[in-house]
Amino acid sequence: MATHEHLIPLSIDYIEIPVTDMAAAQAFYGAAFGWQFTSYGAEYAGIRTTAEADGEEAGGLALAAEVTRGGPLVLLFSDDLDATVAAVTAAGGEVVNGPYEFPGGRRFHFTDPSGNELGVWATQ
Repeated sequence: MATHEHLIPLSIDYIEIPVTDMAAAQAFYGAAFGWQFTSYGAEYAGIRTTAEADGEEAGGLALAAEVTRGGPLVLLFSDDLDATVAAVTAAGGEVVNGPYEFPGGRRFHFTDPSGNELGVWATQ
């Protein structure tokens, strides 16, 4: 896996777009923007930034029962996920999912004081 480097710590790193029909979403984004995908099963497809099958991903399509008004999920990258969980809760955020492991590392979701949901991930 490529190393993640950011000029600003915890910058926006990845966007997940909820979709109700994975095949239709891939067909739409492929036709409209030329996007290519890495399938991770029926419920998730990574949006590749390069044509290589194992290329870097900038986001993903996530199967959802319905799409809510919240729209895409913004993900930040952290070098220390546990410290970021502590910082988010100390600042008044509420962890709503995780931390949990996934094929690329670990992540958690939180809501900010306005109710916006974001996620943070780390390679370990």
